[in-house]
Amino acid sequence: MKIKAIILTLAVGATLLVGCGAKKEATTAPVPAKTETATTKTDVVTTASIVKDQDSFQKAVGKKGFWLVGITQDLTIDKEIILEGEFTKADKVDATKKIPAGRKLALYAQDDKKVKTATYTLKAPKMTIKSENSKIQGGKFVGDVYVEAKGFTIVDGKVEGNVYFASEAIKSTYKLGKGGSVTGTVEVKK
Repeated sequence: MKIKAIILTLAVGATLLVGCGAKKEATTAPVPAKTETATTKTDVVTTASIVKDQDSFQKAVGKKGFWLVGITQDLTIDKEIILEGEFTKADKVDATKKIPAGRKLALYAQDDKKVKTATYTLKAPKMTIKSENSKIQGGKFVGDVYVEAKGFTIVDGKVEGNVYFASEAIKSTYKLGKGGSVTGTVEVKK
């Protein structure tokens, strides 16, 4: 009986020490509020991928990458960026249903209170969006964007270049969110 009491006391003490540990420093890149682990098929939301170099970035935006890709500094990619792969999450209304999660390019940093602390510039000759409901948020992308999937959004960020859509149907689902802008043309180009 005394052994159980000692083990319980140690477990409670360890929990208190972890909770009262050193103050956490500010986060350098956006982190999703809720993460889930990936299964063998890419069918659920995975954790974010925070990258700072070209090779890591290209892997993160690929089919087997992560739903959220954040950069931690200005980054220049010398090849075309292809954002592809489909991720799903549980529907808020019916948890038994899966809905598209979309992909997010986070070109900013935030603190632990989710206040933006920095913005970054991503440069590439071309970016092709093949993932449905993809979003560029914060910061700036320099280059042309070719959208081949529905639901593309720019939020609180800028595209310095043109945005081309593969069809009128895809363009009709495009949204320029709060603080979003495009310096070039926004049109259908086949």
